[in-house]
Amino acid sequence: MNAPSRNMQLKTSILREVYYKGAVSLTDLSKQVHKSLPVVSQAVTELVEQEILLESGVAPSTGGRRPVMFHHNPESLNYMVCVAMDQFVARVAVYDQLRERRTPIFELLLNQFSEGQWVNELLDVIEDQLTRSGIARARILGVGVGMPGFVNSSKGINESLKVGERFNLRDYMSKELELPVFIENDSSLIALAELRFGLGRRVKNIMVVNIGWGTGLGMIINGELYRGHSNHAGEFSHIPLSQGESLCSCGKRGCLEVETSILSMVAKIENRIAEGEDSIFNKLISDKTKVAGDHFMNAAVKGDPLAVSILSESAYALGKGISTLIHILNPEKVVLSGRGSQAGKMYLPAIQQAINVFCIQRISDHTSVEVSGIGHEAELIGAGCLVIDNCVFKELLNK
Repeated sequence: MNAPSRNMQLKTSILREVYYKGAVSLTDLSKQVHKSLPVVSQAVTELVEQEILLESGVAPSTGGRRPVMFHHNPESLNYMVCVAMDQFVARVAVYDQLRERRTPIFELLLNQFSEGQWVNELLDVIEDQLTRSGIARARILGVGVGMPGFVNSSKGINESLKVGERFNLRDYMSKELELPVFIENDSSLIALAELRFGLGRRVKNIMVVNIGWGTGLGMIINGELYRGHSNHAGEFSHIPLSQGESLCSCGKRGCLEVETSILSMVAKIENRIAEGEDSIFNKLISDKTKVAGDHFMNAAVKGDPLAVSILSESAYALGKGISTLIHILNPEKVVLSGRGSQAGKMYLPAIQQAINVFCIQRISDHTSVEVSGIGHEAELIGAGCLVIDNCVFKELLNK
């Protein structure tokens, strides 16, 4: 690698660190990028001269000389388009390099992830959001997309999509938008967000449970997102822990998902109401601007007895699955995140009860179960991280 390329690579690493830390000193940058202090100092000086970074004062006193801190220049920010998809809804928003959301979150209702037309509808929404934002396309670093299914991020393929055999979604979207596009499994992006900005900061081993229409899992092992040999690690919901005979979306029986997913909870409350039980869910569901799962969670948060009872049953089953994770992986933390985390604290008692029943105490005592603080926005935040991790900042640095 020649000197200009090495310099570009170093500056890219510095900009990533500044994005994740918010403001950082030269000493910390030197440690993180594994380069000497003079080399890092020269690169930062050049970034300041390019008006990409600014000095932001000094760090709080720790007893010695306070180091000068650097952060992104608010006058020359770049942006990421972040897309968070599930089986029913795609959410789109634009974020900047200061990690601030610059547009309202737009929600696009999907046709249960089954028809190819949603791809072009999503592209239209992204184009509309960019137009409304008034941001020049040259300042868009890329588009990060999180979605459920068997996503091979390195190839740009989601093998679960019914849009043509091995359809390369990444390349198609990139061509249509004329922007770099990166795709990743939704649960992996949620775990990435927790690692960078949530309960996973400074934690080496963490399991992030994505409570959604299914039950996903993102794994952080030794401080890195773990994808597995074929990019399909984390299929937590398909561990055969259910004693029922209900058929899972994967076509198998006995999967954990049939007892723990929001879809399964919606099905249970609808059946119980049909049998004559009362619930405010029956009134909430008349609002067609929201999907049924959101109405169920809202009913539970409001303390509806039937919704709370069903959620507790699912949480106990989830706790049984988490017990399996604790035995196998011995994580420091298990974080409840994703759509269902809005009712996260209601999950904890039943999950802990299951852990008490199924886990060896000397192992489980070293694992905490916590509710995400970034919750339903985690996938969007993770989509931004995906762009930052893959962007080379070439156009920005060559100005």
